[in-house]
Amino acid sequence: MVTGLKKFDFEDCMKKGLLRNIPPSRETAEGSVRAADRWIEEAGKNLSSEAFSSSALSSYLAMFHAARAILFLDGFRERSHYCIARYLEERYVKKKLLESKWVELLDHYRELRHESQYNVSFFTAEDEAESALKTAKAFVKRMKGLLKT
Repeated sequence: MVTGLKKFDFEDCMKKGLLRNIPPSRETAEGSVRAADRWIEEAGKNLSSEAFSSSALSSYLAMFHAARAILFLDGFRERSHYCIARYLEERYVKKKLLESKWVELLDHYRELRHESQYNVSFFTAEDEAESALKTAKAFVKRMKGLLKT
C-alpha cells in the first residue's frame, strides 16, 4: 500500500488543476470505453501467458479508461489517477448514482499499479491477477451502465 501521500479531496483536485473542465464529449467517452475493452483483452492474454503483473496492470488500465469515460462525458479531464476516484465520489457516489465499492476498488488497484511500477520487490501472484481481471470486467460493465444514464 502506498504511504506518505497527502490525500486530496475533490475540491483540492480542482484547485490544483488535477481535474479541469473541458467540453463534454460522448465521442471521447466512447473512445475511452473502447480503450478499456482493449485493456481487458490484453489482461486476459497476459493472464493466459502467466504474465501476472502485466495482467494486473492491464486490468487497472481498463478500469482507468472506463472511469475516464465518465469524466469525458461530463466535461472533465484528469491530470491525476487519484483524482478520477475523487471525481466519481463527488459527482456520483454522493448523489447515490454509483455505489462506493467501485471507487474503493479503483483506488485499490491504482495503489497496486503504483506498487508494481515503483517497488522493485513487488510481485503479483496468479490469484491476484485473476481477481484483478474479474474486478476490471465488472468495473467496466458498471461504468458502461453509468454512461447510459
